[in-house]
Amino acid sequence: MKLGLVVGSVWATAKDETLTGAKILLVRPLDLRGEARGEAYLAIDSVSAGEGDRVLVLDEGNSAGQVLELDQPPIRTVIVGVVDEVRLGRDE
Repeated sequence: MKLGLVVGSVWATAKDETLTGAKILLVRPLDLRGEARGEAYLAIDSVSAGEGDRVLVLDEGNSAGQVLELDQPPIRTVIVGVVDEVRLGRDE
């Protein structure tokens, strides 16, 4: 899993039929300290996340399909949690 920040939404009228009704969000990866790292990517929302939320993102097609209950998902990334807090140990 990865940490990310929801930075926007994407609407697509033409898409795979299994994505009908799915909310597609634009997520920017975060490091453990909450700093943006890398390019933003798309993820399907499964937890009612919104813009500005820190989220947990599952980045593996088969697991994403299991979360969404799809046999052959046309996706790789799915938001599976909204992060309330990140606590780092002393050595971090």
